[in-house]
Amino acid sequence: METEPYDLITMGRLGVDLYPLQTGVGLDRVESFGKFLGGSPANVAVAAARLGRRTALVSRTGADPFGTFLHRELKAFGVDDRWVTEAAAHPTPVTFCEVFPPDDFPLYFYRLPKAPDLEIHPHELDLDAIRAARVFWATGTGLCAEPSRTATLEALRARSEHGDGYGGGGYGGEGGAGREATVFDLDWRPMFWTDPAEARPYYAEALRHATVAVGNLDECEVATGERDPEAAARALLASDGGAVRLAVVKQGPKGVLALAADGTRAEAPPLPVEVVNGLGAGDAFGGALVHGLLAGWDLERTLRHANAAGAIVAGRLACSSAMPDPAEIAEALAGARERSVRERLRKGVGMSAMSPSPSPHPHPGRPAPAPVPPPPRRGRRPGPYAVDVDPARAGWTYSALRVLTLGLGRPTPSGAGIPNGPCFPSPVPVACASTARSSNSGAARACSTE
Repeated sequence: METEPYDLITMGRLGVDLYPLQTGVGLDRVESFGKFLGGSPANVAVAAARLGRRTALVSRTGADPFGTFLHRELKAFGVDDRWVTEAAAHPTPVTFCEVFPPDDFPLYFYRLPKAPDLEIHPHELDLDAIRAARVFWATGTGLCAEPSRTATLEALRARSEHGDGYGGGGYGGEGGAGREATVFDLDWRPMFWTDPAEARPYYAEALRHATVAVGNLDECEVATGERDPEAAARALLASDGGAVRLAVVKQGPKGVLALAADGTRAEAPPLPVEVVNGLGAGDAFGGALVHGLLAGWDLERTLRHANAAGAIVAGRLACSSAMPDPAEIAEALAGARERSVRERLRKGVGMSAMSPSPSPHPHPGRPAPAPVPPPPRRGRRPGPYAVDVDPARAGWTYSALRVLTLGLGRPTPSGAGIPNGPCFPSPVPVACASTARSSNSGAARACSTE
């Protein structure tokens, strides 16, 4: 009998993602698709497993071939599927997306009449395992229907009654032993609710039992009524019950803000990346956030690693199979530092005191070189990512962008690689903070970070 607790147990949405292998065209014109494991809590478990954590998922599938596929993928990714059971009355859900880099990724959820993951019953939960896990991760989507709503709140209550101490000390430095946490991912999906007012009381109840709250600005506004990042973070910390000890607010191109109850504050800027598909970037962020908490890292280091993980996934087509390992994150951060240094050197920041003024022309016998004019700037497009559309800079070859390029040839656990090819146009360099979950009009449609 196993007695070692899991590093992470996630609970909630699970399904099959069908992503087009042609970008820049609508679903009506797509000719082929890649099939992947999907669902935010499942992806977070995969992301943490890629970073060496022992993870498990609580969810359900249909009794169909897609359900068989999901069990096989979870095992291949190293995620324990013992609590993923069949709900024979409901088909395994599928989700289609359209890929319009760098900032438009409409989602089409097929979860009717009801998704199996909303049929999780309280009596089916292994509350002993949930209490023992170092981190438990629940989401707002799990609150949108019964019996999943009651089961999600029951699991969160079990954690708070167990006395999740959110250990490891304050955030002034490295915590050493790591921190246990109960995470509530606000995960607002408007197509699963009639309106925000319906969700608010259930979100409030979940926050009474969570020690860490994570969300983007839209989600924070639903949960707290506040859209300003600082105000939203403080409102999450002030939630009824006083359980929340850490609020993480994702701000898209402005990066991420984290505020702890002990007064520690950290911000991390976005990491430049050539966006291929922004879906799944937030889940990579979540898995790396869990990893940093368990490692006892300080907030700034944790956010930097989480941002890098999200940026890497944004530079790839898939979600689950695109999750990075520690070496990839380290390489991305090193590349980002190199790019920052080069940019500072290019701008001459901090160089005036150490560099003498150059002579007008150091080689009088040779003709002076023609001055190189700065490239024209054409501004930025609006959207969840800050997009540099200057064509003179679209060919960046800095290490950060070499690292965060198309990972489309990388095999999935089942061995099926996604081909590179002319159907994937070169994307535009963007600053990706792995955060957007915005909605578009239309039934079950959202441009979002999965």
